[in-house]
Amino acid sequence: MNWYLDVLKNYAGFSGRARRKEYWMFVLFNCLAALVLVGIGFVIETQIPYIIYILAVLVPALAVMVRRLHDTGRSGWWMLISFVPLVGGIMLLVFLASDGKPEANAYGENPKLAPQAV
Repeated sequence: MNWYLDVLKNYAGFSGRARRKEYWMFVLFNCLAALVLVGIGFVIETQIPYIIYILAVLVPALAVMVRRLHDTGRSGWWMLISFVPLVGGIMLLVFLASDGKPEANAYGENPKLAPQAV
């Protein structure tokens, strides 16, 4: 749960690097929350809670994706490759799932080597 909250605390931080674990834990909790809100929406017969949630986490989701791309040595603009039909989404998924560069790059130090806050 801390991975999710850390991303929300750094909601507009588009600089730096994000580990794979940080990104994918955020995606996991995001999907679980969305599923719960869709279920609640079916019960109360409106999807307004889901829409509000999606709009609330849009900027943090984009920020953590940019930081994840930075960890792999790519610019955040690479997320636009997802607009290429068929191949773009697959390429972005591969970029997001690949291991980060072990050395420091233009976007900062390796987050795996940085001390984690407790």
